[in-house]
Amino acid sequence: MTTALAPSPVQRRNPVLVWLVFPIITFGIYFFVWYYKIHKEMAEQRRDPEAPVTGPLLVMLFLSWTGIGFIVSYWRTGNRIRATQESAGIEPSCSPAIGFLLNLVLGLGILYYQLELNKVAAPERDQ
Repeated sequence: MTTALAPSPVQRRNPVLVWLVFPIITFGIYFFVWYYKIHKEMAEQRRDPEAPVTGPLLVMLFLSWTGIGFIVSYWRTGNRIRATQESAGIEPSCSPAIGFLLNLVLGLGILYYQLELNKVAAPERDQ
């Protein structure tokens, strides 16, 4: 017997558009829009009113130049994606280490994180 799944607040996005096309078209501004949106969606998915939404964006906007601010925020985002996968009832597969290392190679961490979020948004996920 299959039960109907409640729609996930996490949106399915094309990872290539998120990673490459939209940031090029918007001169990098889309990254900040995406970063805010995914944190908002993850907070809604986990039903956690204490989950940071604007904080990670502000760190990226104002402290990423330090390097350490970017690393910490990006690492925690990977952990939040993993927690969101768990809350959605799927096997957590997101690794902050892989996301961070891929980000050092042409910014592929964004592609990886979006692929991991798409697993939460997938309507065919098992429960």
